[in-house]
Amino acid sequence: MELTIKIENKEGAAVICPDGFINAHTVNRFEETLQNLVKEKQYRLVLNGQGLEYISSAGLGALMGVIEEIRDNDGDIHLCNLSESVFNVFDILGFTELYEIFEEEAPAISAFGGHNRK
Repeated sequence: MELTIKIENKEGAAVICPDGFINAHTVNRFEETLQNLVKEKQYRLVLNGQGLEYISSAGLGALMGVIEEIRDNDGDIHLCNLSESVFNVFDILGFTELYEIFEEEAPAISAFGGHNRK
């Protein structure tokens, strides 16, 4: 159960592409990635779940750990390309009410245009 994380900058957004499993063994790497992006003042994040096979509640906690600072800086975290099983984890825990979820990456990125959440 490994996790690799690739980050791409596209149209002013940082696209985070985790590949593998975000669980108790790998959540520190994911959390560190998110915190580093916030330190770099990257407040427009897209989590592209195309390669994400599983996310635990610890992974969701990592997202919650940075969302307030991101939104305080007029940013947000958009989610896209989630498998049915990963989407179900977000849905069961009510995260579908907290985050915008897109089927594909391009609309998730373009949704930031003029996006000003307070």
